[in-house]
Amino acid sequence: MKQAILVPDVGSSNPVDVIEILVKVGQTIQVDDPIVTLESDKASMEVPSTLAGKVTAIHVKVGDKVTQDNELVTVDAAVEAEPASASKAAASEPASKAATPEATAMPAVASAPVAATKPEAPAVTAADDVYAGPAVRRLSRELGIDLHRIRGTGRGGRIQTDDLHAYIKSKMQSGDGAGFSLPQVPDVDHSKFGPISTQELSKIKKLSGANLQRNWIVVPHVTQFDEADITDMEAFRKQQSDILAKQGIKLTPLVLIMKAVVSALQAFPNFNASLSADGQSLILKQYYHIGVAVDTPNGLVVAVIRDVDKKGVIALSKELAAISEKARTKGLMPAEMQGSSFTISSLGGIGGTAFTPIVNLPDVAILGVSRSSIKPVYQDEQWVPRLMLPLSLSYDHRVIDGAEGARFTRYLADTLADLRRVLL
Repeated sequence: MKQAILVPDVGSSNPVDVIEILVKVGQTIQVDDPIVTLESDKASMEVPSTLAGKVTAIHVKVGDKVTQDNELVTVDAAVEAEPASASKAAASEPASKAATPEATAMPAVASAPVAATKPEAPAVTAADDVYAGPAVRRLSRELGIDLHRIRGTGRGGRIQTDDLHAYIKSKMQSGDGAGFSLPQVPDVDHSKFGPISTQELSKIKKLSGANLQRNWIVVPHVTQFDEADITDMEAFRKQQSDILAKQGIKLTPLVLIMKAVVSALQAFPNFNASLSADGQSLILKQYYHIGVAVDTPNGLVVAVIRDVDKKGVIALSKELAAISEKARTKGLMPAEMQGSSFTISSLGGIGGTAFTPIVNLPDVAILGVSRSSIKPVYQDEQWVPRLMLPLSLSYDHRVIDGAEGARFTRYLADTLADLRRVLL
């Protein structure tokens, strides 16, 4: 006799989501076998079958919203549901599991054959061979992680959220992607909504995109924002630019920022470092190779200028102009894009007030520079116009804490406000 199993009382009148279908048409199931997983705002729960037999139809799909008494599946009930005592259910589980709601199945309800049967509200359960709560199971589904690969440290071997996080961290540090993958992006047919055209990404964007995605996932980013008063620096730069222009040399703000950054790196050596592959030690660098993000027609590339601490402003201006031109004309060699100890991304020539640059591994920090603007600043009991430069410092929070990040940007801002500090 074919009978439908309905959504039980889930303790709320609001619709709940169907997040997993646990049976297939044609599958033979027993009483208390889980058939679907539902998720409310507070928890996920497996709905157990109240019938034994063969599944003949499934009335819902993943993503549907259902309420109490909606049909879930239809079963050709070869065997009528029989009551299962709580003591019997507890006896089939380890003592530690029987004591917890997540591991104890709710008793099935005995009923005479009717057109539709409704199970009692189920407790949150783990899969038959995996002992874990709803939060862990949901996260594992989102990340595509097989819980069978994880050893639980909770009571009775229960997999806890910390166990899942530890597993993810170990996979990231080892570079072993087995059992761990990001959710796939849905393949949408955009032509259904209107005319489209397709343009293939440049090789640079394909390569940098993969690196940026890796860096964003691996590095716990924090971005610190600040402003530097560069009124005096800009006046000095313009004065010197008039002199250097006769020699064919262009003195840009970026060159002066690079010199100020080196001073800050010397004062805060943790920023001029890399985290070891196992995440257990910090590699402090005794050189100051500054990566500079260069905007090219084919995408963003990072050119590296070496030994910035040992070069004067004129030498750096020449080298920056030469390497930027090579980047725009695809002339950079691989060696000229490797070995940075810190990176600067300047968007001042384009605009914007702030942004959150992505750390350029293996560096532990990157400085974003936006367009400067005149702002009123209160000095000596009066408001005066000053040229302010927005700074956006992103850093690896595993290495650098918030207080150190704030101190770095403040030191850098003070140095840019008075470049004589570089001489000290």
